[in-house]
Amino acid sequence: MPFNGGEKRCVGEDQASDSDSSRFSESMASLSDYECSRQSFTSDSSSKSSSPASASPPRVVTFDEVMGAARNLENMTLVHEIAVNENFQLKKDALPENSLASRVKRIVHQAYWDVLESELNADPPEYDHAIKLFEEIREILLSFLIPGSGNRLRNQICEVLDTDLIRQQAEHGAVDIQGLANYIISTMGKLCAPVRDDDIRKLKATGNIVELLRQIFHVLDLMNMDMANFLIRSFRPHFQRQLVDYERTKFQEILEETPSALDKTTKWIKESINEELLSVSETGLTPGAGTSSKPHLSPTLVLNNSYLKLLQWDYQKKEFPETLITDEARLQELTEKLNQLKIIACLSLITNNMLGAITEGLPELADRLKRVSAVLLEGMNKETFNLKEVLNSVGVQTCAEVNKTLVERGLPTLNAEVQANLIGQFSNIEKEDNPIRSLIDKRIQLYLKSLLGLPNPQKCLPPMPGGLAVIQQELEALGCQYANIVNLNKQVYGPFYANILRKLLFGEEATGKTDASSSAN
Repeated sequence: MPFNGGEKRCVGEDQASDSDSSRFSESMASLSDYECSRQSFTSDSSSKSSSPASASPPRVVTFDEVMGAARNLENMTLVHEIAVNENFQLKKDALPENSLASRVKRIVHQAYWDVLESELNADPPEYDHAIKLFEEIREILLSFLIPGSGNRLRNQICEVLDTDLIRQQAEHGAVDIQGLANYIISTMGKLCAPVRDDDIRKLKATGNIVELLRQIFHVLDLMNMDMANFLIRSFRPHFQRQLVDYERTKFQEILEETPSALDKTTKWIKESINEELLSVSETGLTPGAGTSSKPHLSPTLVLNNSYLKLLQWDYQKKEFPETLITDEARLQELTEKLNQLKIIACLSLITNNMLGAITEGLPELADRLKRVSAVLLEGMNKETFNLKEVLNSVGVQTCAEVNKTLVERGLPTLNAEVQANLIGQFSNIEKEDNPIRSLIDKRIQLYLKSLLGLPNPQKCLPPMPGGLAVIQQELEALGCQYANIVNLNKQVYGPFYANILRKLLFGEEATGKTDASSSAN
């Protein structure tokens, strides 16, 4: 019976990226500070990347071009996942147990094996289907051999499972089905990974020939998946070395086939520019500039602030930048973890302010309260999660834990007024404009912003702002994962960002100089 070829990509839980470099690409390096020459912003990009802001007339995109761009995106996403995710592996695409597709598949497969059994039990036996199975098994076994090696085993497999010879033996009633099956099992034992040794032993213990052939295909299916994952692990170092050039080249191909492929990215960066301009105008930090002059913004600052926005993104409603689509799932996961850490830090700050005299010097109590909060806040990013109700429960549980500790030390418990005040302050964290929540959020943003400014965050982390000690370990780990994603993204898409920033920050000057250059030629 032919294989079930359905496979799916399975993304591991953690470990987003191994890249620890924070280097910009050559084009992005020219944008590090505003003090750099504006001439660098008007020169041609090192990449051929175009921009939605370009004055070129729109062109019709054909269906084939759209499909080509989709294939490029799929390939780029797969290579990116293999390179940055150490836990990436292929898994069998299992159908839901009681689904219609699962039942149909089970019935069809059973019918096939029933036909094979009836043919082998006929008098005289019929071997047509069995011979086809042996032919398919032979090809599968040969596919496990590395090209250019294993010639002796390759020749042996071809000789023993020679379907022409088996067919001649069948015509004369001399075919040894059990002997062929035993040879196949022995060969599988030589080729399989150690994890399949138990499966091979079970095959040897199977007596019914039809069930044996059925299980052989099942184990071959597993071995095929093992081989695919082995190749993925083998090629991962190569992908990691070539990832930047590969992704940039692939995205360039997508951009040429789909000119609007940077629209969402441009909008994302433009939002950050507008926020920076608003911030500058409100604070009046434009020394030496008149009211009519345009504030000078650092491209590096704009881009880093754009990255920071990704950790406050509404993934359900807002469209994601095209240049970050390969890391969208990782960034969403980090955002959800960060939201939970923010609440835990708020709860800890309130507890310390109100009960600091009691909790001081009791690290085991602080750890226990943190664990209670983390458990109750699990799944807080789901739409059905009632944050206010859970915060109230956290308050009640916190009071219970504190009272338990006080009783153990022979001290009076918290009075009803203090408990009600604590629970009330916990519940108020649910409001996004809560002062404590806003304070913690600003300090986390400050830490992450400092992290993006470091050349190598893996080796030297910025100091942790006050009030975040309770989540320091988790925040540092999350920050390193986040910085790895950002720094790799800068290396890959730096030329495209440089082009967009030139248009948005220096559009008038760049256009004028380009036109002048063209007319001079």
